[in-house]
Amino acid sequence: MTDAVLNPAEKASEEALSKIRECLSEGKSFLLEAGAGAGKTYSLIETLKHLIAEKGTELLSNHQKVACITYTNVAANEINTRTDSHPAIYSSTIHHFCWSLIKDFQPYLREKLPEIDKWPEKIEEAGGIGNQQIIYDLGYRKIDDKEITLHHDDILSFMVMILNEPKFQSLFAKRYPILFIDEYQDTETSFAETLKTCFLDKGTSPLIGLFGDHWQKIYGTGCGKIEHPKLEVIGKEANFRSVPVIVNSLNNMRPSLPQQVRDPDATGAISIFHTNSWQGTRQTGGHWSGDLPSQEAHDYLENLKTRLQDEGWDFSPEKTKILMLTHNLLATEQGYKGLFDVFSRNESFTKKEDKHIAFMVDILEPVCIAYTKRRYGEMFSLLGRRTPLMSTHQNKEEWAKDMEALLALRENGTIGEIIDHLLKSKRPRLPESIENKERRLQEWLKQEEREENRSLSELSNLRNIAYSEIIALTNFLNNSTPFNTKHGVKGAEFENVLVVCGRGWNQYNFNQFLEWAGGSIPANKEASFERNRNLFYVACSRPKKRLCLLFTQELSANALKTLGNWFGTENIHAL
Repeated sequence: MTDAVLNPAEKASEEALSKIRECLSEGKSFLLEAGAGAGKTYSLIETLKHLIAEKGTELLSNHQKVACITYTNVAANEINTRTDSHPAIYSSTIHHFCWSLIKDFQPYLREKLPEIDKWPEKIEEAGGIGNQQIIYDLGYRKIDDKEITLHHDDILSFMVMILNEPKFQSLFAKRYPILFIDEYQDTETSFAETLKTCFLDKGTSPLIGLFGDHWQKIYGTGCGKIEHPKLEVIGKEANFRSVPVIVNSLNNMRPSLPQQVRDPDATGAISIFHTNSWQGTRQTGGHWSGDLPSQEAHDYLENLKTRLQDEGWDFSPEKTKILMLTHNLLATEQGYKGLFDVFSRNESFTKKEDKHIAFMVDILEPVCIAYTKRRYGEMFSLLGRRTPLMSTHQNKEEWAKDMEALLALRENGTIGEIIDHLLKSKRPRLPESIENKERRLQEWLKQEEREENRSLSELSNLRNIAYSEIIALTNFLNNSTPFNTKHGVKGAEFENVLVVCGRGWNQYNFNQFLEWAGGSIPANKEASFERNRNLFYVACSRPKKRLCLLFTQELSANALKTLGNWFGTENIHAL
């Protein structure tokens, strides 16, 4: 392909790939900094394919592989699929990769385990370490007479420890002369530092290739930016996702990595709205200071949605995402605030760690929907083998009676009323774990002086919540609504994105961030600035065509000036 037929983004992408191949041929370690929409995964896959073509046979004859570390099973599987599972490529999550290297060093692991955080007490309780087999399977810490089970964090701790052994460094490099890390910014800091000291400082094998973007480090863990004189930094100055008006704003925000677009003539829109004109009393406190009261914030959002719909926005979940900061805000907007208030951990309902929530979202709701659509085969398939099929006329009538009662409760009843109905009717049958917990709850409630039990207390409160909140939660978890958190859309893209910039979490203050971005960052505030900057950048870089920002937090003159410099003063509007 010649430059004449390449669009600007493709040309920038090819230039970055050319520099990567040059590093590989010269034996140089490198870091590919690929901003939002740049096609980082494409570069990684193409680099692996290049190595397969150039070195695949040689690697296999030497019993060697290219190691490619990822941070999710989805990413590892994608790499394997797109490289046809070539035997010269070993793609795995970081924990499984490290465990594959250290698992055979059982005496060493047993010797060093007391030095690993959280293990001394467990070892003492177990009466010491004998000759148990150390395994990594379930991901939690456990010790008995036969086995010692490691936690995810223990794997990286061991890896850092053993990498400092010269013999292990030699074994590592011999087996994997090339090491790639996908999403390098999410690498655990101690592991990243160990790679520097054990390999980059010494200039020895393996050749290290880092693929990622330190501006997209938005989680609490991770090293973020990696710098080393032996790393050749390659900027991938392409954006295949967004239209020019959005990319131009991203470039204003990040001039150190200017991006080229796929289609210079593509049209789109940016609009920024603030609520500075509101005359009432704003919220106070560390989490909410400067933000609108919740009802007013909701009203501003609804009015803006109507305005954007009139301008051609399609708010179906397939077309548009509304990004908010916290699950508290999402729960309020979508009608399951009661569920949020019940649980001490968001994961209990957002990741369905609570068994009641998992049953209602994954089984009961789909069963109810299948029944209302008369898809009885689908309904019984969801219920599994424990539930016998409707075989007689009487049986069918009993099922119909109980399901109709269930549907009535689904509309107007509480979660407790639903559970009680299922306990009585057994159509559908509750999982045994839920039945047992319900019995424990009743016994606990009968106690005159109850012992503190968070799990049973949460269940007691959960039973009082309207079941309609389960329906709302199910719709959110099944991506049937346009809402999501800013943290939840990293790596995703949508035609339109509406970002609600407000408070609600003391780790984030976008007015303060914008002030600092337009001036200077106070001493010892770099981490806070980067945390806010990265989340703001990730949110603003999700749309393909239209971007809208709604600031429910009051903005200072300096913050508005920064927005004007990035997005254009003509695109900033007061509501």
